[in-house]
Amino acid sequence: MIYLKLFLVFAKIGLFGFGGGMAMLPMIYQSAATFSLMSADEFSNLVAISQVTPGPIAVNAATYVGYNAAGFSGALVATVGVAVPSFVLVILVCHFMARFRESTLMEGAFTGIRPVTAGLIASAVIFMGESTFENLTPVTAGILVLSVVLVGKFRVSPVMIVLGSGLIGAAFCS
Repeated sequence: MIYLKLFLVFAKIGLFGFGGGMAMLPMIYQSAATFSLMSADEFSNLVAISQVTPGPIAVNAATYVGYNAAGFSGALVATVGVAVPSFVLVILVCHFMARFRESTLMEGAFTGIRPVTAGLIASAVIFMGESTFENLTPVTAGILVLSVVLVGKFRVSPVMIVLGSGLIGAAFCS
């Protein structure tokens, strides 16, 4: 029964999670809460791990939640659940976009979906911000400001910023 529940929960996320992994985070957090698996702080750690490991955030998070719920089999079921709907939808969208390239209805649908996607990403930022600001120290505040400046002004690679921030956190926050 747990496997069916995991598959259905993550298939729903895969089906309705427009906007990519960051936009899916609120839905993934709610699903983790459904299984009573983790606190907001633990979920923030999951998001951080999902961002620095290879692969899409949603797939990494689904794998983690599935593993916590039901071990390796749960990880596999949750991962397949989140990935299959996206795979099928991309194939269908490609087919219909080629067919209805000039459709005003399709253009209107995309115009309507864009603000929802921005809203979902904004809610993920707010969620992550809440747990970050609850535990804010001078070091973590410095990391936050420095990362924004390095990415925004100097276009430093996010990979380098994540690695550097991890080293700073290990050195000064443990």
